[in-house]
Amino acid sequence: MLLPDRLPSPLIPGLALTALAPMQDVTDLFFMTVIAHYGSPDYFFTEYFRVHESSTPDKKILRSIIENTTDRPIFAQMIGESIPDLVRIAKELSRYPIAGIDLNMGCPAPRIYRKNVGGGLLRDLEKVDRILGKLRESVTGLLTVKMRIGFENTDNFDALLNLINQHNIDLLSLHGRTVKEMYHGTVHYNLIAHAVERVNCPVLANGNVTSAPTAAAILAETGAAGVMIGRSAIRNPWIFQQVRQHLSGQPIARITLADVRDYIDRLSNTTMALTVPRRAQVSYMKMYLNYIAQSVDPAGGFLREMRLAQTDEALYGVCDRYLLSNPHQEFSLEPYPGLVARPNCEVVRELAVAIVNR
Repeated sequence: MLLPDRLPSPLIPGLALTALAPMQDVTDLFFMTVIAHYGSPDYFFTEYFRVHESSTPDKKILRSIIENTTDRPIFAQMIGESIPDLVRIAKELSRYPIAGIDLNMGCPAPRIYRKNVGGGLLRDLEKVDRILGKLRESVTGLLTVKMRIGFENTDNFDALLNLINQHNIDLLSLHGRTVKEMYHGTVHYNLIAHAVERVNCPVLANGNVTSAPTAAAILAETGAAGVMIGRSAIRNPWIFQQVRQHLSGQPIARITLADVRDYIDRLSNTTMALTVPRRAQVSYMKMYLNYIAQSVDPAGGFLREMRLAQTDEALYGVCDRYLLSNPHQEFSLEPYPGLVARPNCEVVRELAVAIVNR
């Protein structure tokens, strides 16, 4: 579909859009920089700014806007339910060099939706109506939404889509599962296709976009304007470049296990840039490696041994053994069947952050 003039230009005009999904405690300044090194998406989205009565924009998240060198548009995402404070923070964030304001109505973490924010908002259509209405009145630039197809079921899905139209939302990022389905089971791409038909704005299809060929298939099935990719970009930071190659009819770049070992080193340097204490380095890196390991070896040996490592030396020894013993072996485009990363929610580094903050 043709993109409205209001949306920032993509890297390659005429191609479907790509976006890095906002993942709390992952998509910070340093991770965006790593992703950009291997091939930026068209759009970045920040971690969510928590909004409540006493909140101010988180300084760490602001760094991903102020100090960003990716040269790609960045949307600032907010999460909250207090309408005056959402309006207040949206106005404050609009003073920074952002592409637009994004409202999180999709986070499926129980500790989030129990506070009636994120995915929890989908249970209260009247509240959604008031929030979107006030934000639309207050935000002079782009106003976008990331949401799921419902909370427990899809009974209110059409009503939610009507609200997207009613309040002239500029871009909808839609994860094709309910909040309660989290990241389990089938992604309902038919409902993403339904949304594409119903709403007046471009739709980004989100959910199990695992590779460039898969992205192309999802785009064909849904008619979406683009894809939003989260966990698969942790596993494979080349994925945005590969999607553009595939959609342009070019060969997909071949990634070797030696390339992956270099990526791990880059991530390790990133954690050091964040001044993660040495005692937390192993747990911190495992949050990434759980995803990367899905495409290293089909038997899952790397995944198992990596999880057992207790020291830096042991962890990087496992990396060297599996990735450098046959450095020219190809890194799988898709996760190998049966290899499951953990944790399985958007807050993929919650455990590591807890360790750091002890």
